[in-house]
Amino acid sequence: MRSDVTLHPLDRTLLAELLLAAVEDADPLEVMPPVEGPQGWTPERRSAFLRFHESRSLAANPVETTFAIAAAGRVVGAARLCPVETRAGTAEAGVWIGRSHRGAGVGGAVLELLLDRARAAGFTSVCVSTTPHNLAVRALMAGIGVELVRDGEELTACVDLRPGVR
Repeated sequence: MRSDVTLHPLDRTLLAELLLAAVEDADPLEVMPPVEGPQGWTPERRSAFLRFHESRSLAANPVETTFAIAAAGRVVGAARLCPVETRAGTAEAGVWIGRSHRGAGVGGAVLELLLDRARAAGFTSVCVSTTPHNLAVRALMAGIGVELVRDGEELTACVDLRPGVR
């Protein structure tokens, strides 16, 4: 596992760095909900990105915990844990990594760090959803012995975090 990959709880300073990483190295649809208007990182889309994170993880009562992913000390993406209301003890995980950092071991390191964070926060399982064409996530999950199963147009899996399981 890469030792230079770290997770940092999102704050306002890191949010500015996260926006820069997204603009430089990701398509808006990879990192945030769709926004009306022309494609690309328009001023409106940049503002929407900031509002999205402010409302979800930097609010007085956050609905999820977001981490800035750093590789070699530079913010390169984000990871999140969002409690699943209908499944006590379960968090949904989400990750995006800038294009130029994909395929370099960042994802595997982030997965292990995110599972450790979930365990430390008291979650007993973490669920992941992806599309059938996301070979990277499929490989990561297979690498930790977790099988993704088709659920409509998505593939889903839950990682059991209890001691001695997995």
